[in-house]
Amino acid sequence: MSAINTVAYVIHLLSVLGILVLLLLQSNKSPRTLNPGVLHAGLTALVAGLILVGLHETVKPDEILNHTKVGIKFVILVVILSLGYKNVKKPELSKNVWLMMIGLTITNIVIASWR
Repeated sequence: MSAINTVAYVIHLLSVLGILVLLLLQSNKSPRTLNPGVLHAGLTALVAGLILVGLHETVKPDEILNHTKVGIKFVILVVILSLGYKNVKKPELSKNVWLMMIGLTITNIVIASWR
């Protein structure tokens, strides 16, 4: 179970970083478009996060899971995904939506690293 947890953790980290990198790659493009990879990375991060939460009791029985932190991270990721699904087919991604998605992704990273 520990190996599965480690693999899910690495996949989760890479997926969140993938969201950030794919969004930042649009910074100098005109017009900005939403790369569908953002949605794929977001869904992968969501599934890997759910696996991590599900395995927490088994892998780390002595630690208490911070459900508030997990819930906030879940809501942020759902907002990122909903913004992505609303804008993936549009020919141009507005600057406000782009900045909001970047801000939410960075907020998610900060919350994850907060002790």
